[in-house]
Amino acid sequence: MSDLLRSIREQMPELNPKEQTIAAFITEHPQLVVRLGITELADQSQTSAATVSRFCKNFHAGGFAGLKLQLATELALQPAADSYQDIVAGNTLESIVTAMEANHIRSISDTSRLLDPKQLARALDVLRNAGQIDIYGVATSGVVAQDFYQKLVRIGRRATAFSDPHMQITSASILGEGDTAFAISYSGETPETIDALRCAKERGAATVSLTKYGPNTLSSLADIPLYTSSLEEGMRRGDMASRIAQLHVVDILFTGLVTESFDEYVPKLEQSFQMVKKYRKEKGR
Repeated sequence: MSDLLRSIREQMPELNPKEQTIAAFITEHPQLVVRLGITELADQSQTSAATVSRFCKNFHAGGFAGLKLQLATELALQPAADSYQDIVAGNTLESIVTAMEANHIRSISDTSRLLDPKQLARALDVLRNAGQIDIYGVATSGVVAQDFYQKLVRIGRRATAFSDPHMQITSASILGEGDTAFAISYSGETPETIDALRCAKERGAATVSLTKYGPNTLSSLADIPLYTSSLEEGMRRGDMASRIAQLHVVDILFTGLVTESFDEYVPKLEQSFQMVKKYRKEKGR
């Protein structure tokens, strides 16, 4: 299933009745929808062109033409393995290796197709020019926040990463113009992360979010929303594929920062590597 269709399915309960009718028609007849006009879709779903237009804006398509283009592109690029594979009792080790490889590759490729180069460039701009970078995330997203933090520290950037909600607010409260807050939440609905980003925004900091694709509170709050693939929900998956997708975006941002300031940052990376190596050697580790 494409990311757009998956996002529509996930958000369907939150839509109004007429938008739910449109969502149901699109998910049931995606190949047909890419060949319809807006009036034709309205007729098929027994709604109106205005309702279809509002529906498209809810999913960041910018209009019906944009939604059709995105849907057609995703359908054309859709890989043979059509769904993420969950943990199954009794699987052999070989099948587990194959399933995890497929999940992670799919997660990365789906996310890469979702990334908007203009939004990535904007995120890089505010990160590059930030006096202070705050990174917020809890649970699995907190692990990703720590990964981004240690990367930024290695190139000499002033950064903090907190998963404790009180520390998130405390840190956000002293940000100001010229600083950047980067909030990570797969669902986009983590209350603690939303509060921290809202506080940072009130203080005048630039705000960036990293969430799953689709409407959510955190992305609507951020100045610059970035998205990962919307994975099929599974009780036993342990946030594995979502973590890989988030790390993929973090790696892209970090590499972009280093590439733009190569002569400044690469010596710092080498210095930190050599110093860690030196002290580990002295202690026999």
